[in-house]
Amino acid sequence: MTPGVSINADAWMHRAIGLSAATLPHPNPRVGAVVLDAAGSEIGAGAHRAAGEHHAEVVALEAAGSSASGGTMVVSLEPCDHDGLTPPCTSAIIEAGISTVVVGALDPDPRVSGRGVDRLRGAGIEVIGPIAAPQVEAADPAYFHHRRTGRPLVTLKWAQTLDGQVAAADGSSRWISGTEARADVHRLRAANDVVVVGAGTIRADDPGLDVRLDGYTGNQPTPVVVAGAEPLPGDAAVWNRSPIVYSATPIDIPAGELVVVDGDSGVDLQAALKDLESRGHIGVLVEGGPTLAGSLWAAGLVDRVVVYVGGRIGGGLGKHPLAGDFATMADIDDVTVSAVELLGNTVKIMGER
Repeated sequence: MTPGVSINADAWMHRAIGLSAATLPHPNPRVGAVVLDAAGSEIGAGAHRAAGEHHAEVVALEAAGSSASGGTMVVSLEPCDHDGLTPPCTSAIIEAGISTVVVGALDPDPRVSGRGVDRLRGAGIEVIGPIAAPQVEAADPAYFHHRRTGRPLVTLKWAQTLDGQVAAADGSSRWISGTEARADVHRLRAANDVVVVGAGTIRADDPGLDVRLDGYTGNQPTPVVVAGAEPLPGDAAVWNRSPIVYSATPIDIPAGELVVVDGDSGVDLQAALKDLESRGHIGVLVEGGPTLAGSLWAAGLVDRVVVYVGGRIGGGLGKHPLAGDFATMADIDDVTVSAVELLGNTVKIMGER
């Protein structure tokens, strides 16, 4: 950074994180970068869009051109220092003549994990940070989870009434939550690589499993169906989007890809998640129904829950969120509530298992 020139690092980092959130390049991380000239003015910005394409740092440097020399880069995630599908970002930063790099968070990928920062410092570049690790991770939780555990981040979502029911006895559930909450679900879909439902949900609700927001042109998650032994309806909306269908036995499907993963009592859910991970899908959103949700929960495969509690009461005997037995308090599991938000007349509750 030029002596005597100061920048609002927090404000520029906020911009970089915002740029990162506009794309979903999994299995690579979401990254945004801003280049400031020697006077502290923005001259280039960019985000990483997809694996194999330029990283955010390179996009921003190309936009800045020769004016980047002597300037500052503000980047949400530590620059990489290894050869992959693209060259190391550290080399591009050094060659551009950047004098200062402000880093939001260190990369949990063991191929990076501090090495990028060390390379820059070794080249005489001032490195500031990490200054926004919680915010950066919040913008891309699936990437951080996957790099730390080797597993996709599985989020289980449902909507329920105040008395804990997700559907009426006849299976109908539209609508338990309000319009604001339903829009939030579409934002949740946009932040994940796949949306998973069971066969019962396909039959009862015929969901499209896509993102429908005004003006939205970003990521559309891949639809995934966990099928049972019964045939799936041939006219379901999901077939228009080439879903991945997991089944314990070979079945006929009109479109998409069938993957047979036979377990002890139906579909091997752990094998299905492993297959999704092998395709680069590390953010998995499960939208039901109760049978699939209960099976995933019982197998210990759920990492997060997002519950929308609508301001409505069903009464009587409807359907509950998770199928299974709750015989005694010894069967109960703890969830750490991480956030509560009021969306119109619906309460959104987020929790970590």
